[in-house]
Amino acid sequence: MTHRNALLAIHFGALMFGLSGVFGKLADSTPLIITLGRAGFAVVALLLAARFLRSGGTAPSPRQRAGLLLGGLLLGGHWLTFFIAVKTAGVGIATLGFASFPAFTVLLEGVLFRERTRPVEFGMVALVCVGLLLVTPQFDLASESTLGLIYGILSGLMFALLSLLNRAVTRSVDPVQAALWQNCIILLCLLPFSWSSLPAVPAMDWLWLALLGVLCTGLAHSLFVASLKVLKARTTSVIFSLEPVYGIAIAWWLFNEQPSLGMLAGGALIILASVITSRLKAPSAATAASPLAKTP
Repeated sequence: MTHRNALLAIHFGALMFGLSGVFGKLADSTPLIITLGRAGFAVVALLLAARFLRSGGTAPSPRQRAGLLLGGLLLGGHWLTFFIAVKTAGVGIATLGFASFPAFTVLLEGVLFRERTRPVEFGMVALVCVGLLLVTPQFDLASESTLGLIYGILSGLMFALLSLLNRAVTRSVDPVQAALWQNCIILLCLLPFSWSSLPAVPAMDWLWLALLGVLCTGLAHSLFVASLKVLKARTTSVIFSLEPVYGIAIAWWLFNEQPSLGMLAGGALIILASVITSRLKAPSAATAASPLAKTP
């Protein structure tokens, strides 16, 4: 893969991740069914990717398998809360809430890895907080926008924990295999609660779920892995910061979810903080934040 093709691939992958909220909005099913369906189709796509894409890495050890189990639970929780946010407040607010995850990563790294957090990184966290306040200036739990933003932020928190877990436990594992393991775990955990509801899933929803699993998970993740062979991890992290832009723009076009000036200003601050944070991090940390499931 050439450098130009790698850049195109990573932008397309970011676009696919940005479409996650759009497909979730189009599906009439509950967030639980959407999460299950996405994982099921992702398993099929990742099995094909594992066959044809040699991304390197080692087979997981028993300790790493335990980490993958916990990672699957975090990934499922990340998706579930994100789709609840989409159904509650729309794609834009859900995506911006999730986009706060770099701030959680900065704070949690200092606590979990005993790494010194620089003042400029605290500044980026403050920038994200200001951005979130602008997205929903009136904090009211009775408001759908506020409730949706809270679920989006919770989704970002779980994705930050997943990223740090991958850094600590599963970093040497083949990334496609790691994603495959974690999606299988989601299937095993959710099937007992959702099996009886599957016959009632509308026929059109299966298309959206297939697109979520194949394009937004399997293909997007495979493109990310392939592009890392050519591009620096920092470059890919900056490009993936555009994910909310893609998601909000497409939701505006399809659903007429016109963002307010506060949302645009808050979103700009959150995305700016995400870009700066990714440039501040060392390459290993940027790689650890690889979107095994983005979410969004």
